Amino acid sequence: MSQPLTVDCPTCGAPVEWNEKNAYRPFCSDRCKLIDLGAWAAEEHKIPVAPDAEDELFSGELEPRH
Repeated sequence: MSQPLTVDCPTCGAPVEWNEKNAYRPFCSDRCKLIDLGAWAAEEHKIPVAPDAEDELFSGELEPRH
């Protein structure tokens, strides 16, 4: 039998066994999951984009700036 896959909890770094029994994966607990969610809500985590990327995405939908 192979070794179970183990990853580090993104919040606290504790080892987490990755399987269907762990409802919180990749987190070790509900607490760590909620801490991470709070960080996203507070915009402490961000997905990097170019500063003008939003203008390019919506430029066809909006009136030109004057």
